[in-house]
Amino acid sequence: MERLDGSVRRALRGAGVPDAGALAAVTRAWPGAVGAGIARAAWPQRIGRDGTLHVTTVSSTWAFELQRMEEEIRGKLAGAVGDATPGALRFAPGPVPSPGAEPDLTRPELSPTPAEEAEAAGLSASIADPELRDAVRRAAAASLARDRADRGL
Repeated sequence: MERLDGSVRRALRGAGVPDAGALAAVTRAWPGAVGAGIARAAWPQRIGRDGTLHVTTVSSTWAFELQRMEEEIRGKLAGAVGDATPGALRFAPGPVPSPGAEPDLTRPELSPTPAEEAEAAGLSASIADPELRDAVRRAAAASLARDRADRGL
C-alpha cells in the first residue's frame, strides 16, 4: 500500500507547488555553500512555483551583488543539494535572521484570574468524570489566561 504523503507530494508537484523538502535542503546547505559572510547577509525564504529560490538580503546592494553571482552560487548549491538545486535565484532586500539566532518560543507562565478560574469551572461542570473535568477546567483556565495576555489585557 502506498503512503498518503507520497501521493499528496506528487499531486502538489503536478499542480506546480514546489516540494517543501527542497527548501529545507537548500536552507540547511546555504551557510556551507555560500560561506558565513554571505549567509549573514542573505537567507533563502521560499521557492516559487517556477522553481526560483527567493533569497532575502540585508540591503539592495547585497541583492545586486549576489544576483551578479547567481551562477556561481547555484553551482555551489548544486554540489551541496543535488536535485534540490533551484532553477534560478532571485535576491531582494528583506528580513534576514541573525547568525545563530534561535527564536524565543517560550512564553511566560500565566496565572488565571479568579474570574477565569470560575468561567473554566462553569465550562467543565457538566463533565461527569472528575479527572477529565479537572483536566478540562485547568486547560480552559490556561486558555482564558493566554487569551487575556495575547490581547494585552
